[in-house]
Amino acid sequence: MPGISVIVPVYQAKKYVEKCVDSVKNQTFSDWEMLLVDDGCTDGSSQLCDQFAAGDERIRVFHKKKNGGVSAARNLALDEAKGDYIAFLDVDDRYECQCLETLWNLRLQADADSAACAHLNLWPDGTKQPETVLPAGVYDAAGIREGIVGPLLGDRLTQPVFNGFIWRFLFSREILRGAHITFEGAYLEDELFLMEYFCHAQKLAVTDQPLYRYFHNPSSATHKYMPDFMQVFSRFMEQKEALVKRHGLESLRPQWRENSNWAGLLIAIGNEYARGNEKSIRKKQKAVQALCARPEMARAIETLTPEGVSSNKHLVVKLVKGKHFFMLTQMYRLKNGI
Repeated sequence: MPGISVIVPVYQAKKYVEKCVDSVKNQTFSDWEMLLVDDGCTDGSSQLCDQFAAGDERIRVFHKKKNGGVSAARNLALDEAKGDYIAFLDVDDRYECQCLETLWNLRLQADADSAACAHLNLWPDGTKQPETVLPAGVYDAAGIREGIVGPLLGDRLTQPVFNGFIWRFLFSREILRGAHITFEGAYLEDELFLMEYFCHAQKLAVTDQPLYRYFHNPSSATHKYMPDFMQVFSRFMEQKEALVKRHGLESLRPQWRENSNWAGLLIAIGNEYARGNEKSIRKKQKAVQALCARPEMARAIETLTPEGVSSNKHLVVKLVKGKHFFMLTQMYRLKNGI
């Protein structure tokens, strides 16, 4: 029985797989297994995964005939994982060589059920920036709720926004299975997973060492036009509402709905004006007006003025609240070169 199961969804990632696998094989902590989930790859990634598994008995591969998305791939691996603790790794990212050992020892020394590390943001132009989860230390259940659950629930606007990255954490498999915590959806699924998990976790040990290398990929799904974004976001809000009721979180952030809806609206507006959207400019503007007229969005616009947002989003907020949709459209035309 391995100490840690490392879960890696793989889809059309032939150029990334080898370095990803090497970053696990080069860990100073050796008591791991690696679960590579071939999510219907057609680019040769599948064969590479099999080669790595043939060369190291700690690596297991699961092949899916059709692409089902990152949530289904992770859920499959969660069902198959044998480790006492679960770690996640995106195929285009890397662990620092001491990542798993540090997280394991942090948890062990603090007698915690979870551990977390900072990560290093890396951009294609060579820019580097570390980002912490929380200040280094040990947090009890109340500290976890205030430091992680609260920001994920209703602090989605003020910069810097707490990012719901699951790969910064070491999770207890006992908690995950006992509470039946899984993933759903292709967007914002990490946030719900973290909120649910940390409503059950009792102690978290944190280091501010950046032990995970996160490569910002301009071709990733989060940078593309999503025609079904509002359907995905509506489902996300339904699940979030159920989670709030299940764990009695209403008083933790009283305006969490308005805050979350504003955050979703700002993303939805940017999504409408994304280059991949083939609608005419006129139709894009009408779509944005319709978004703002949705009852839940209209309520957020009327009752909450976002503060602490970036300068660009601050301008969008002013134009939306003033219903200056023509000016908003012209701004995005200039910004995106439409």
